[in-house]
Amino acid sequence: MTASPHVVVIGAGTLGMCTALNLVEQGARVTVLEAQSIASGSSGRSVGVVGSQLTDPFEIMLRVHSLRRFCQWEGEGLRFNHIGYLRLARTQAQMALFARSVEIQGEAGLRSRLVRANELRDLVPHINPDGLEGGLFGPDNGFLDPHEMCNFLAGIVRAKGGEIRQYRKLLGVERRPGGYRLETSHGPMDCDVVVNAGGAWAPQVAAIFGQRLHIWPERHEAVVIHLDEPLGYTMPMVMDLVNGEGSGLNFRHEKPGELIAEIHKVKSIAPEDPDDYNDQCEEQSKVDLAELLLERVPDLPGARLGRGWAGLYPVTADHRPFIGPIDASEPTLITAAGAGGYGIQLAPVIGQIAADWVIQGAPVSVPGSQSLAPSAERNNPGH
Repeated sequence: MTASPHVVVIGAGTLGMCTALNLVEQGARVTVLEAQSIASGSSGRSVGVVGSQLTDPFEIMLRVHSLRRFCQWEGEGLRFNHIGYLRLARTQAQMALFARSVEIQGEAGLRSRLVRANELRDLVPHINPDGLEGGLFGPDNGFLDPHEMCNFLAGIVRAKGGEIRQYRKLLGVERRPGGYRLETSHGPMDCDVVVNAGGAWAPQVAAIFGQRLHIWPERHEAVVIHLDEPLGYTMPMVMDLVNGEGSGLNFRHEKPGELIAEIHKVKSIAPEDPDDYNDQCEEQSKVDLAELLLERVPDLPGARLGRGWAGLYPVTADHRPFIGPIDASEPTLITAAGAGGYGIQLAPVIGQIAADWVIQGAPVSVPGSQSLAPSAERNNPGH
């Protein structure tokens, strides 16, 4: 690798922008290519939650790295709404996992605590605790605006000498000695390294390079909930899903008198086409959501559903992101995609690991992250 390689990052969502930032910070010459505008894909349709209330030690460790960067960026002006994150438990077994999570997070310097069923209303006065054992609460977690995040990072990338070229679609590629010539909708571009951070479009980008990338663009929907009057407290992020078990309902504060809710279980028998899918919330989804909300928060003041929208989760077979080369014999073509519904909160660490692959040839800064490479064992249809 040259001392200062020219790296083209394809995709200006959160993963692409975090990768670009990590690369320019390490002295690379960086150009971000975006077929539309910054954050115009899955990132811009995210509800922007950043949380560490998980049960797997490796997943928590990844978020420790991300939260370190979010804290830094917040100090530099990125708005982060620390409303807290409450993950609900329905069984004693889940509560045992949560207790271990509190220990793991504490060892990493993150604050979290167990909440018993009879304490849930201390955090969420409107919650119906029936059928729940309790929850896991992180007071410092919260949400941010993904558009704002991507544009904030774009400003830093530009200030450090990087370029961001919007409305530049990748059309073809020619491999050349030591690099690539990319054909774009605005002419050719030569570079040493390519990072595919195309989100739901990442399989299309991979195909241009003659690679197969098994990422499933999975439809998810979100809806605004209007209230007749503001709550007398800030609703934390509430999530009813533990390692795939639960209703998938989640909801959080957006602004006074307004919440945002999402259903995580989508009945999809085929991957969505990111260039041609219904980006509006379907009526049946609103009916399903209303039923779940009536069960869990039955007495919200004058709650009514407002506008809804749909976005795509780029999902891998094992629900962990792909970071690294698909083909070990081509280390200058790196994939950073497939973070599913965790793209926002994992973007800082994914960008860090992807930059490691580019600059160091291996993910040296995050222990265990070699396991996230899109190996033949992991890069399979699996659906």
